[in-house]
Amino acid sequence: MADSSTPPAVVRPKRRKVLVDYLVTFRWIPAIFVALPLSALIYLCIYIGGMLSSMKSEERRRREHEENVKKVVKRLKQRDPKKDGLVCTARKPWVVVGMRNVDYKRARRFEVDLSAFHNILEIDTERMVAKVEPLVSMGQITKVTCPMNLSLAVAPEFDDLTVGGLINSYGISGSSHIYGLFSDTVVAMEVVLADGRVVRATKDNEHSDLFYGMPWSQGTIGFLVSAEIKLIPIKEYMRLTYTPVRGTLKEIAQAYADSFVPSSKDAKVPDFVEGMVYSPSEGVMMTGVYATEEEAKKKGNRINRVGWWFKPWFYQYAETALKRGEFVEYIPTREYYHRHTRSLYWEAKLIIPFGDQFWFRFLLGWLMPPKITLLKITQGEAIRNYYHDNHVIQDVLVPLHKVGDVLEFAQRELEVYPVWLCPHRLYKLPVKAMVQPEAGFEQHLRQGDTAYAQMYTDVGFYYAPGAALRGEEFNGAEAVRKLEQWLISNHGYQAQYAVSELSEKDFWRMFEPSHYDHCRRKYGAVGTFMSNYYKSKKGKKTEKEVREAEAEAEAEAAIVEPNKDADAE
Repeated sequence: MADSSTPPAVVRPKRRKVLVDYLVTFRWIPAIFVALPLSALIYLCIYIGGMLSSMKSEERRRREHEENVKKVVKRLKQRDPKKDGLVCTARKPWVVVGMRNVDYKRARRFEVDLSAFHNILEIDTERMVAKVEPLVSMGQITKVTCPMNLSLAVAPEFDDLTVGGLINSYGISGSSHIYGLFSDTVVAMEVVLADGRVVRATKDNEHSDLFYGMPWSQGTIGFLVSAEIKLIPIKEYMRLTYTPVRGTLKEIAQAYADSFVPSSKDAKVPDFVEGMVYSPSEGVMMTGVYATEEEAKKKGNRINRVGWWFKPWFYQYAETALKRGEFVEYIPTREYYHRHTRSLYWEAKLIIPFGDQFWFRFLLGWLMPPKITLLKITQGEAIRNYYHDNHVIQDVLVPLHKVGDVLEFAQRELEVYPVWLCPHRLYKLPVKAMVQPEAGFEQHLRQGDTAYAQMYTDVGFYYAPGAALRGEEFNGAEAVRKLEQWLISNHGYQAQYAVSELSEKDFWRMFEPSHYDHCRRKYGAVGTFMSNYYKSKKGKKTEKEVREAEAEAEAEAAIVEPNKDADAE
């Protein structure tokens, strides 16, 4: 039962059911009989492709990479600015993991094929760096590094997430309270610019501005064709502690912060942190520490192979701590990394309502999860619009000290549970990047802050709102608009994979444009690549909007050209 101080959810009238409600209710039929079998074939092809790639020598992979980069350069030089559209990748709209509809790809554009960039080029154990191409997935790279007792410093939980998306947009994992966002662990980037030049950007070479400009740019400055990413040593198991928490949302938020911020200088910071809020009054906090196989197999220790297909979905298993009380177990490290993949966090419960039942897990769990690509293809326009109105998939980044506030706001306006909590450092950079800490945070350090980074939290909302589950009216677009305005007022950020209702003015109130604009001008992206807002804007682009975007780009390019040399200085 919720505490009396819990903000009440908005009371809404009942909604009349229409045909699309029934299509959504029985969506499990195409999911099981179409999406799951085809997903299995795709996963098999990916597995075989990964095996073939690993059999190639590093020299061969390097040569193939260089040839593919030349093809990208050649394709860019084929573009005629007077008749061809603005540049984007040739990836189909439904292939992207994010929930945005990639509406800019439903209008005229000039496509460049990057599909060949899916190889791990090198694992350098001396420099502790992995050099990879942008379409390398997290599942692909952990399969290679974990047997070596190595891992990316930040290894996001979803198998299908790719390096390019995690750098050009954002990426996070349970280790981000130590290492920051995924882009913060990048050592170098290889980028193809609008004019066909290929440059290597690091934080301290002549292209350092490009290095800081690429994250969150959504590929609108240049094409990322490889990245060198920090590796860390790991151990075979994760020693995971599940701690139940009860109280108000503010109290849950404080218990979450206390779970990973050391109470003293001698206290150990956990290697991994994650929180899940199951209701306005209950949550479970999880902290993990790497452990050796020898330790995990000591008498009395419990090992949980969460990666087995018949195992309970992780979020439901973690919830048992509310009844069991605090407990500790050991999980194989790679299985822990991908603990949310099979259930798509908890979205799979909406797609296949009985997917969490033992009989389904035992018989068909090995086919899970369905590829998001196939779910998009099989949903159709009506279901897609239904989800915009009656479903929430949003990640928002907020200062740690405001987690309680955003949970209370979400209880009033969204009423979506479970809520995912994952802390991350937001570093103070030498440039005004698109995402940056609160101004002057270092002058009044709060819990988790340091002089060089402010502690933030990714708050994830992925489910149908309580109103929709009760059959009440719910305006998803309006709820997202309110959430976006709250973020702007509280120095928060919206993940760019999600559906956005921001106007262009509000988009650049949320994100800092100065350094991004500088990089767009200096590296010739204006007039060639789409702008960040144009890619983020919801809705199919009309021919008029396409022409206006192109005309605006041409006008800006004309202004930029005389000043390019001066700007480069």
